[in-house]
Amino acid sequence: MAGERDLKTLLSDIKPELQHGIFVFCTISEGREIQATIRPLLTFREREGTTLVVLREEAESLGLSCQFESRLISLTVHSSLDAVGFLAVITARLAEAGISVNAVSAFYHDHLFVPAGRADEALALLQELSTTKAG
Repeated sequence: MAGERDLKTLLSDIKPELQHGIFVFCTISEGREIQATIRPLLTFREREGTTLVVLREEAESLGLSCQFESRLISLTVHSSLDAVGFLAVITARLAEAGISVNAVSAFYHDHLFVPAGRADEALALLQELSTTKAG
């Protein structure tokens, strides 16, 4: 099944869901193996090191240094990986409200890591954006 590419449809069908838990961003140095006990939601390798996004409790139990306590909002519309402008509209709306966002596009959906203390506000803005674009 191909993902949606039409911007108006994408925006009207966002259906954001706030996931449980507080997520944090950690890094381990390049070349260091990821411990088998870690179950990262996201792993990304950069020259400087490997980023792991894990639940805060997991990072604490493993003694990992971490930053950016965030909540995860998943946009449940099946967006195409080559949809144009979808995340631009969403991140611009959150930026207008002064909410930072780390966006991740996966195969089926887009996911937004927002500051833990502003997650409910971000969710409400996304729900409002969906309602506005649907009408």
